[in-house]
Amino acid sequence: MLYGNDIDETTSPLEAGLGWTVKLGASDFMGRQEIERQKSEGLRRRMVALEMRDRSIPRQHYSIRVEGQPVGEVTSGTFSPTFGHGVGLGYIQTEHSKAGTEVDVDIRREDHPALIVRKPIYKREAA
Repeated sequence: MLYGNDIDETTSPLEAGLGWTVKLGASDFMGRQEIERQKSEGLRRRMVALEMRDRSIPRQHYSIRVEGQPVGEVTSGTFSPTFGHGVGLGYIQTEHSKAGTEVDVDIRREDHPALIVRKPIYKREAA
């Protein structure tokens, strides 16, 4: 994750999938109340990984849609030569964040199909 794109001061570690970096039982810290609230009430959005189903490339600020309705936004993306299609990260409403969910990414006012996948998108096999 890239600070300024994928995470910033408006992102909680829970939303970004980085909850393991926060120890609520430790001493007090800035943002603790918000994290405790998110844990008790649930998250409104989550970071997801996307695999494009065509050769389009997701880019920062592109809208993620379900049935034509915006449900999130791409934070970063690129073309993966390993996979032969675009991949990206973004935040999406929690109810649409499950791996296997089909979404669209609005690229220049045209919807391109994508699939929510588990992170990490690629894991190198051990030698």
